[in-house]
Amino acid sequence: MKRRRTVRESASIEPPPGYYVAGGGPPDATQRALILDWIVSRRIASGWRVESRSDSQVVLVRGQPVNHVLHAFLTVFSCLAWGVVWAGVALVNRVERVALTVDAQGRVVTVSAP
Repeated sequence: MKRRRTVRESASIEPPPGYYVAGGGPPDATQRALILDWIVSRRIASGWRVESRSDSQVVLVRGQPVNHVLHAFLTVFSCLAWGVVWAGVALVNRVERVALTVDAQGRVVTVSAP
């Protein structure tokens, strides 16, 4: 049986040193976009997906919302037996959102969203 390789969440989200200006000045808009692209690619590799994107900000989401209509239908037609499964899925399932922004100095600011 093969072991699945997983990406560690604790990995640094700071981009590699080559993404910054050699003179030490603040990065321009193109370099900030490259930094954001690098961060987004790291997050996508660990299971996140892009919900919205602009030049300097991206909103990432992980998880799926519960399809309550489907579960209600299954509960009614299974004589309420499916209600136990529905309750378990509703309690365990979470949707996480994160907004990532690259500021003028090239630092990545992470804000958790509801």
